[in-house]
Amino acid sequence: MLSSRFSPSLRRALLADALISAATGLLMVLGSSFLTSFLDLPESLLRYAGLILIPYSALVGYIATREQLNRTAVWAVIVMNALWATDSIVLLLSGWVDPNLLGYSFVIVQAAVVALFAELQYLGVRKRMTTIA
Repeated sequence: MLSSRFSPSLRRALLADALISAATGLLMVLGSSFLTSFLDLPESLLRYAGLILIPYSALVGYIATREQLNRTAVWAVIVMNALWATDSIVLLLSGWVDPNLLGYSFVIVQAAVVALFAELQYLGVRKRMTTIA
């Protein structure tokens, strides 16, 4: 277990991840038809991605608000974020979708934000590991 004194920056990164993921998920679920017209991304892709983000954000929020942060749970969040960012770029490179410039920008920016969360969370874990050593 990681103590609550472990890293305030890790807890903040987890909370920010939860909040941004919830907001993005809700936007994608509730506004998928609206977003499709601007991004040229499939409505179903946006809706299902949003449906994934909503429980994900609840899980990350739960992890972040525990008195003791669980190392395994934090690493799972880091891995999920890294996979989401990677898969977002693979989606664009695969040719499975054909978004317009705004759609490409949307996918790239959200992938970059998710990768940033993964990095901040990783640094928070590493900070504890180097403090122990």
